[in-house]
Amino acid sequence: MAVAEAFIPSAPRRGTARIGGARRIVGRASIAERVGFALLAVLVLAAIFAPLIAPYNPITPSGLPFTSPLHGGHLMGTDEVGFDIFSRVLYGLRTSLVGAVLVVTSGVIIGGLIGLVAGVAGGWVDTVLMRFTDLFLALPGPVLAIAFVAALGPSGFHTLLAVAIVWWPFYARIMRGEIRALAARPHLEAATLAGAGPFRRAFRHLLPGATSAIVVTASLDVGNLVLTLAGLSFLGLGAPAPAPELGAMAARGLQYLLQEWWVPVMPAIVVFLLTLASNLSGDGLNATMSDS
Repeated sequence: MAVAEAFIPSAPRRGTARIGGARRIVGRASIAERVGFALLAVLVLAAIFAPLIAPYNPITPSGLPFTSPLHGGHLMGTDEVGFDIFSRVLYGLRTSLVGAVLVVTSGVIIGGLIGLVAGVAGGWVDTVLMRFTDLFLALPGPVLAIAFVAALGPSGFHTLLAVAIVWWPFYARIMRGEIRALAARPHLEAATLAGAGPFRRAFRHLLPGATSAIVVTASLDVGNLVLTLAGLSFLGLGAPAPAPELGAMAARGLQYLLQEWWVPVMPAIVVFLLTLASNLSGDGLNATMSDS
């Protein structure tokens, strides 16, 4: 027995497994996807350490209006009020990332739970939950979100709440489809014959198999949410001024595009880079999970 146990490999430590998984994802990614991972990492770190990196207070004028980039100690220049654009972009980046993560998390939890219950229960429960989901899918999401924010009043919290209300049905549909596909496999029949109840089948045998599809969808969704939140902010449905939001900064500076181009262009570039990095990283994660 002792000799046999000596040849049994020990289970890898949890931290080592996570590092190996990250290396495997990056190693299988294409050059463009690796660039996306690196760019997303830089943007996330910039958002986390915004208070340390930002040279000025984002809501306090710090210089003369319309100072051009790289002049007067302002990397991206100043806007019409004298706000340092670089400092405001860093805080706006943080707002966009936090908002996207919160909406994705709420969508995964709410939609995933509805899809899990519908897929496991089947019958009339599945029909009722999916028709309720179809009701939200039939309505145009952005228009419905605009209506919610207009009814509740413009604010950052109301914008996140409105987008979260219309975002969960996608995850419900994906989760229900994955659960129904997994439920038809032989190991579920074996678990049922072994006496596993609905709760055990759902969370022990079905949910782990559907996690990869939900994770990939969530990673690809971050870029869409950044654009959606920036668009609502651009329309004036985000936090009121002088809150640093990328969409609102681009909207307020749009009238100066031909003269002081950096005022609307700098936040728009950050939105573009964040969306590009999120989509490339999501594609890399999707390709890696598909191969494995």
